[in-house]
Amino acid sequence: MTIVGLDDTDSRENGMCTTYVGARLAERLRDVGTVDRLLLVRLNPAVEYKTRGNAAVAVQTSVEPERAFELAAELIDSLALASEPNTNPGVVVAPHRVHPDGVETDGTGPAADRSIPDDVSAWTVQAIRGHCTIADAERRIESAGYRQDARGNGRGRIGALAAVGAQATLAEWTYERIAYRTKSRRGTDRSVDAESVFDAANAAYPTVWDTVDRGSGELVCVPRTPGPVLVGIRGDDPAAVDRVLDRIEAEPVAASERFLTNQGTDVHLREGRLGALEDGRAYRVDGVVDGDPETRRGGHVFVPIVDQHGENRTECAAFEPTKRFRDRVRALRPGDRVTVCGERSRGTIKLEKFAVRELESRELVTPTCPSCDRTMESAGRDQGYRCRDCGTSADGRERVPIDRALESGWYEVPPRARRHVAKPLVRGGFDGPTHPER
Repeated sequence: MTIVGLDDTDSRENGMCTTYVGARLAERLRDVGTVDRLLLVRLNPAVEYKTRGNAAVAVQTSVEPERAFELAAELIDSLALASEPNTNPGVVVAPHRVHPDGVETDGTGPAADRSIPDDVSAWTVQAIRGHCTIADAERRIESAGYRQDARGNGRGRIGALAAVGAQATLAEWTYERIAYRTKSRRGTDRSVDAESVFDAANAAYPTVWDTVDRGSGELVCVPRTPGPVLVGIRGDDPAAVDRVLDRIEAEPVAASERFLTNQGTDVHLREGRLGALEDGRAYRVDGVVDGDPETRRGGHVFVPIVDQHGENRTECAAFEPTKRFRDRVRALRPGDRVTVCGERSRGTIKLEKFAVRELESRELVTPTCPSCDRTMESAGRDQGYRCRDCGTSADGRERVPIDRALESGWYEVPPRARRHVAKPLVRGGFDGPTHPER
């Protein structure tokens, strides 16, 4: 058996898609052998040189490594946008037994491949949660005895090697069925019937998720960027994503493939603590709200949190594209205990979701006169409050109950703003009540 890893074949400006190159490779491999599975592996979404989804692909096949390598190198030359300055394709071919039973499990993916070296398995985790160098990728590829090919500076070998090691490393898997456009239609507006997408999405929810955004009416499964993808359907069950795609009325489809993927799993999140976070990584962090949320220019909402000792103040942000999620953030108040999840960039945590652990149920207000029910006035610095009419006084502000617009539990960005690798609340497995966005 052979695993072929591919990455960095696309461009931010001109499209293409690494999954498409993987799909075309699978097509060619089927001409000379069998293809057992395609893996779509989302890497660290915070790295600066990524394209939108930072995806690498692995194709598992019966074709001998030498022949598989030849076919992959030919496709890189014919399809990858290697002339783009920031596109640096890479191929890694590994001779491994990938899954002896040849059977996919129900939602958890294949059994781990024990023939893959620990050094390669560790690389997959590093590529998903941290940062990697081209030199280190080259060293590990050579140490494992794998074949490699590259264009440009060969950065794509980082993701290609991570995709090779994914099956030995990752414990949680989902599925995506991707349909590709005919070549003549690329570069034109996609023709997809919205009503059929919503009907199919509603029938399959929650097993199939992030197909549409019901709050905004958007078709999340239809990309807006240039490239060969027509629609991508994500879910927990392979047959379910296939059925949804079959029900969608759209322009002619040139080809489609189902990928096993780490999308929707939160595998990119590290357990972190305030005061020990690094930029360019994503974390799950506990904190206490330390100030009122503030809406700034552009509609972005910021809220500060501190650790349990009141130290290591850090801002969290809900950016304008998260739309209604910002109202959840605006409803936070000082003293609320929360868990936040997201990438740290320039010292700020970009919120993907957060959990309310404990709500502040009272607030400090200027005291009311018990005699006339009027609001007291300050009696001077550190002298408490006094009622001008009655002469009654109070030592300080009083704590009164408040109504809260939030409940305990998890809140998330809507489907339109969710990162591919972020886990939707509807998938379950969270340590508290959930308030899913649809």
